[in-house]
Amino acid sequence: MRTRQTNDPIRLHEIATEIRQSVVVSLAEAQSGHLGGSLGLADIFTTLYFSVLSHNPQNPYWSDRDRVILSIGHVAPVLYATLAHSGYFPVEELKTLRKLGSRLQGHPGRDHGLPGIELSAGSLGQGLSVAVGMALTAKMDHKNHHVFSIHGDGELQEGSIWEAAMSAAHHKLDNLIAIIDRNGLQIDGRTEDVMQIEPLSDKWRSFGWHVIGCDGNNIEQLMMAFAEAGTILDHPTVIIAKTTMGKGIRSIEGDYRWHGKVPSLEQAGEFVKQLQTQGE
Repeated sequence: MRTRQTNDPIRLHEIATEIRQSVVVSLAEAQSGHLGGSLGLADIFTTLYFSVLSHNPQNPYWSDRDRVILSIGHVAPVLYATLAHSGYFPVEELKTLRKLGSRLQGHPGRDHGLPGIELSAGSLGQGLSVAVGMALTAKMDHKNHHVFSIHGDGELQEGSIWEAAMSAAHHKLDNLIAIIDRNGLQIDGRTEDVMQIEPLSDKWRSFGWHVIGCDGNNIEQLMMAFAEAGTILDHPTVIIAKTTMGKGIRSIEGDYRWHGKVPSLEQAGEFVKQLQTQGE
């Protein structure tokens, strides 16, 4: 079964705005978590789950589903919000984020009982290796589903990423699509100050990957990028998506200090009003 709700960019933008609001509310309730990256990734997650993926919220572990590997587990709030708005579990449960006994812990875990989680994530640099294994298994089993792995640009400073990248190209995993959240920021500041990673496109190409660049906060560009990725044969694809940390909240956009900072209840109310205005 293929769940494909809409290809309308306007509707997808509305959904992304709703997801951002849910992220703000859940983090304010928890008073803990990672806001900036979660807001920046909302357009990517919306495009994936509401336009691109073959998935079924009523049968979350359907064998022919596309797999989504969230390697940067600290942005779990945007994954949780997207799964809830997709119908995997009630939206009201988002308010239990990081609460004792909740299925929505600070990093996603398969053993927490939450449907739609493919990887217990937390330690950076591991997700691409898992995605390579899943994509290779699909090839060996003659399955047609795709594996999407989502990474932070700071995560590319991990050597294990490049070992996995080399392996994916060697095995010609054209069913593997990696997405880089290229917001240029990480917990300690600018990625280029912490550990320079450019020229990023050239590096991926040298490892044998097909490279697509796009604005990761532009849904039309994201749709075109995913469409192009689906046509590539004999090479894995990486989409380098330039995003803005804190996207949608003007006062925090591009501020690395909001990587792991949460709004007060008063700030959250202001942020939600800002987002609601954008959605009108």
